[in-house]
Amino acid sequence: MRTQLTTSPRTAAERLLQNDVVAFPTETVYGLGANAFSGEAVKRIFRAKGRPADNPLIVHVAETDRLPSVVRSVPKYAERLIEAFMPGPLTVVLPKQRRISALATAGLDTVGVRIPDHAVARRFLAECGVPVAAPSANLSGKPSPTTWQAVKRDLNGRIPMILKGNPSRIGVESTVVDCTGAAPVILRAGGLTLEELRSVVPSARLMKPNSAGRVKSPGMKYRHYSPLAYVFLVSGPSETVPMKSAAYIGLHGVGVRPFGMKKVCRSVTEYARSLYRFFRECDDRGIETVYCETVSEDGLGLALMDRIRKASLQ
Repeated sequence: MRTQLTTSPRTAAERLLQNDVVAFPTETVYGLGANAFSGEAVKRIFRAKGRPADNPLIVHVAETDRLPSVVRSVPKYAERLIEAFMPGPLTVVLPKQRRISALATAGLDTVGVRIPDHAVARRFLAECGVPVAAPSANLSGKPSPTTWQAVKRDLNGRIPMILKGNPSRIGVESTVVDCTGAAPVILRAGGLTLEELRSVVPSARLMKPNSAGRVKSPGMKYRHYSPLAYVFLVSGPSETVPMKSAAYIGLHGVGVRPFGMKKVCRSVTEYARSLYRFFRECDDRGIETVYCETVSEDGLGLALMDRIRKASLQ
């Protein structure tokens, strides 16, 4: 298979409507989309990524008026979240419509749905005219792609088309919120913070550890976001790392003297936006060890530390 590149949302949508998969840009990371109504199309996502079939996908639509094609009901507090944060890096988990492929939801009767805050993505989704199921556009387990070039490195020859766009501006996946209970529960931390959610629905909370039952959200079960290198956490400016073949990313430098790569970020926002690309650059350069400085787990730091911890699991 030859992977084609395009800058045309219409061309990409035409390909998707042929029951094919298409990679496309969003504000969080690049997604790999297929018609969420078609089980055969959704199968191609799992095949291209090597993704376990019990890991549910998020469904994407262009506008709020398309949500009824995906979900059966929306509680009042979820309506407030949707009004406040969509389009944006928010995924809400709600009871699914029957037409949504069971393969997209891993057999669950719920589905995660979001509206990207990205002009190219929304034009593409509007041209599709159907809900689009899409995980990140990478080989399963690898760092999520934030550029079309990273998608091509992973999936060239495995998918028919990539819709090109600019690098993702957030750089971590959406926040997934279970809205099937009495109050919103964060299943996966992401680009929308707990503090922002609580500004609209004060009862929003994090999921308690080991309380998930069946997995309702991607990012909860398998090893994710990992470079080929070993990833270690370092905690502060007094910690020194002596390994010459290491790479470092963080806010302060922490006394690290790597001869491979080093990136000191000016903010947690820049750190989150840079993390996956940094991991991929380390792989490209053959770096064997990556040191990630820890940050405070408030605001976007919660999602950032979640990704670093999961990348460090060997």
